[in-house]
Parts: sequence; C-alpha cells; structure tokens
Amino acid sequence: RIRQPERVRGIIRSLREQGVAKLQVISDFDMTLSRFGCNGRRCPTSHNILDTSRVISEDGKKKLKDLLHYYYPIEIDPNRTLEEKRPLMVEWWTKAHDLLVQQKIHKGDIAQIVRESEAMLRDGFKEFFDQLHKNNVPLFIFSAGVGDILEEIIRQANVFYSNVNVVSNYMDFNDDGVLTHFKGPLIHIYNKNNTVLQGTGYFQQLSTRTSIILLGDSMGDLTMADGVPSVENILKIGFLNDKVEERRGKYLDSYDIVLESDETLDVVNGILRYILTE
Repeated sequence: RIRQPERVRGIIRSLREQGVAKLQVISDFDMTLSRFGCNGRRCPTSHNILDTSRVISEDGKKKLKDLLHYYYPIEIDPNRTLEEKRPLMVEWWTKAHDLLVQQKIHKGDIAQIVRESEAMLRDGFKEFFDQLHKNNVPLFIFSAGVGDILEEIIRQANVFYSNVNVVSNYMDFNDDGVLTHFKGPLIHIYNKNNTVLQGTGYFQQLSTRTSIILLGDSMGDLTMADGVPSVENILKIGFLNDKVEERRGKYLDSYDIVLESDETLDVVNGILRYILTE
C-alpha cells in the first residue's frame, strides 16, 4: 500500500539518478530481514531463538514468556505514546537480559542453537544481500535483538559479506566462554537512533552516502537513519506483520511503502534492481 504514489515514484527516480555511489541501506533485522511467519506459525526473533533453546531452563523459559506476554502488547499498542513506552521497553529488555545471564550460556553453543532453530530469512534474501554486496552498497543492520544470534543466522545463510555492518545487543563472555553480561548501550525497539550510535562514527564515515533505503517493521525503526549527516533522499519501506487492520493508518502515515503480511523481499529487490541497473 502506498499513500502517495507520485511522491514515492519521485523518490525512487531520485535514488536511481543519484547513483549507486550515494546509496546505503539501513535495516532492522527481526521480522524485517527475517520472516514473521511460515505456514501459519510465528517465526522466532533473535531473542526468541535464545529464549526457547535447549540452553535455557524450563523456569527460565517460563519467566521469559511471561515477560513477552506482559510487554509485547504494550510495544505494539497504537494508543500509547512513545514516551510511555520507552521506560517500559528498557525494563523488558533489562529483565530479559538478566534472565539470560543467569542461564550461564556458552559461546560455543550459539551456532548449534541457531542451526536447531526455526529462524528464517525472508524469501529473496540471497538476491538482496548479493545485489548490495556486488555493488558495494553498505548495509547497516540496526537491531534491538541479540547481535551474536543474528550474525550467526546471516553467517549460516552464507550472506555475511564485508559490506554488512551490525549494531545490536551483544553478549559478553568470560575466559571460559560463559555469558556474564550484555555489552552496552542497551538497544531496545524505541531508541534506535543517534543516542546509541554515539562514538561509533559509522554514519560519519559514509557522509557521501546521502541516498537511503530504510527497512523496518515498527514505528521505532523510523528513527534508524537519524545519525546520517545529510540525507538527500530517503525511501522508507515498512513491513506490517501483525494487527494489520488496526495499525495500517499509522504505518501509511509514517512509511512510504507498506507491505502487509508479505514474507518476501520481492518489492525491495525490485526497487534495488531498478536503482542499481545501469
């Protein structure tokens, strides 16, 4: 769905005219590059993969699930303000991370945990990653998930190329390879902006990349490009995965293109093909 088709056509034309040297892609990971569902079942996020894996005790699983059932409705509630939601999200992520630390997770188990999970990237992911890599277009993945898990998903899919840069919540392990804490700063769904990027200088290094395609699945993803020094053109593509009817209006107000219950990257790939072909 597109609220302003003419405006969107104009942005896509500009992205093509500006050329590949000016383009960068900024994307969320969970439920944006990874699938929301498959055969009528929910696919796991990077947090879910860990929460439901064999390295978590039954008691730990129950507590993590209770947190999800309490906080997720708050996260997607269209009637609450971001100001209301932010402290509650910090609370959720902090409690979840503390629970995970108590489980004494081993670094050496992560690859196997991902292999045994039902993690799936969206259909068309290979073309997406390949096109960007072949054209030297930087892909910045900004995720409130677990960095170690999502990197492993991309690695096992054989698309972790040199142009991919990830900012996420990373685990810190001791000398025995046991999880002791999560490295800061904490990234939750509603602080994906400049505040957690300070000191990384990522966007400063790419100051000539003023054309942006932004991919997200939540209202919190709309600020991911805030750190880019000077944006000339930005195309915001939103995946509306859940509670489609009640959230449609908000998504159409905020994203240029809204993809409803679409488990593919077909639209994104089509736009990239158009921009990247000479």
